[in-house]
Amino acid sequence: MHSTSRRIDVASESPESFSLPYWFRSLTIVIWLAACVIPFLPFAVSTSPLDAVLLHVPGNQGNWWHFLAGLPFFLSFPLLWLSIQTLLGSKIEGGIRLLTGFAALSALGTTLVEVPFLLHLAGTSAWQSFTVLSLGFGILLVSAAVIIFRRRSILVQDLCISTLLAAYLANASLCLVVYASAPGAASTRSGWFVTVVLVWPMALELLFLLARNIRPRHNAFAPFF
Repeated sequence: MHSTSRRIDVASESPESFSLPYWFRSLTIVIWLAACVIPFLPFAVSTSPLDAVLLHVPGNQGNWWHFLAGLPFFLSFPLLWLSIQTLLGSKIEGGIRLLTGFAALSALGTTLVEVPFLLHLAGTSAWQSFTVLSLGFGILLVSAAVIIFRRRSILVQDLCISTLLAAYLANASLCLVVYASAPGAASTRSGWFVTVVLVWPMALELLFLLARNIRPRHNAFAPFF
């Protein structure tokens, strides 16, 4: 009798039983639709993430730092696609390794962006440097720890979304701190204001995904490694 009950419990633990509420999955699509506009909005005067990637920075000051800080904002496009697939209940298969590879490269880029703050070469205050380092490294390290610890049982869609989302948030939080005091009217910094609104529901989504993979399960669904 005990073994039969056990099999029923295991069988009932489908991926859907661990999924985000339907209303929140719908909301994430709206969030990532809005986020797809951010790469084209300025964080400072005449400097959007796209400008940073193309090194079109005022005063011809574009460099590797701007490129690496601007590139992760384009992760919003695959995250929008993944959110749509999750809402439709589609099984995510193709491109998983490619997307997680992009996330890993983005996380590496964010780590390199943190180096000037770590070496006190960024020209920011001690408090700004501490905030940048805490948010950037904190998001990446906590997310990586959960993913590695639960790599045998984490859902494939959770793995993909969590890695991309952690890479996006780590970089976005860094840029929010760095450009918080940038000069210019609100219209010339629209990207900053849109991002500061969207990062909160994004962070909530990441926390939910990580939290539900911390708790043990009786079975594993499509282990990635």
